[in-house]
Amino acid sequence: MMKKFIQNNSLTIVFFLMFLVTIVGQIVFGLEEYNKVRVEEKLAPVALNQYFNSGHFLESTFENWESEFLQMALFVVCTIFLQQKGSSESKDFSKVQEVDREPSPKRKNVPWPVKTGGWILSLYKHSLTIALFLLFAISFVIHFYGSLQDENEQLALKHQPLETVWDYLADSRFWFESFQNWQSEFLSVFAIVLLSIWLRQKGSPQSKPVDAPNSKTGA
Repeated sequence: MMKKFIQNNSLTIVFFLMFLVTIVGQIVFGLEEYNKVRVEEKLAPVALNQYFNSGHFLESTFENWESEFLQMALFVVCTIFLQQKGSSESKDFSKVQEVDREPSPKRKNVPWPVKTGGWILSLYKHSLTIALFLLFAISFVIHFYGSLQDENEQLALKHQPLETVWDYLADSRFWFESFQNWQSEFLSVFAIVLLSIWLRQKGSPQSKPVDAPNSKTGA
């Protein structure tokens, strides 16, 4: 039973484990870096539980999560309407696509929202996009809060006036943090969409079959 469960969920399990390893690494080295700066400023080092509430941790963590969720949300939406001929990441608009079919409660093993219908089905039809944009919005707000907190901590050390929420919304630091991550995510999508036209990876659903012509659109 456990072997079957692991086999059926191995992709999710492996990526979640990689997430755990890397977030632990970020916390360990982030705490060390944060305390290094505090010691230089002749302040007492903070404990791990205090670090979790610091702007340094919140800003660095949610700054990255924010860009990931934005990338995925926009990619999901844009692939509905936009096409890249020859890419495995694109729909082929010249053919009827299964993902565009209207849901029917008569099909076997359909999810419960399809059986329920009405506004629940309407919401469910866009639930992936809604969830991704919601995760982006939450991460954006926490990133902003953490970045503001970290900025004010640095200003306090210099005995300078603190930033208000409205002042910091126009601050170059916050938007620099955001755009430097957003651009890297959009570049990675551009790369996979374009490279999948000519390059292949046998066995991956993100790639076309190795012997498929470059002009073939879709995996």
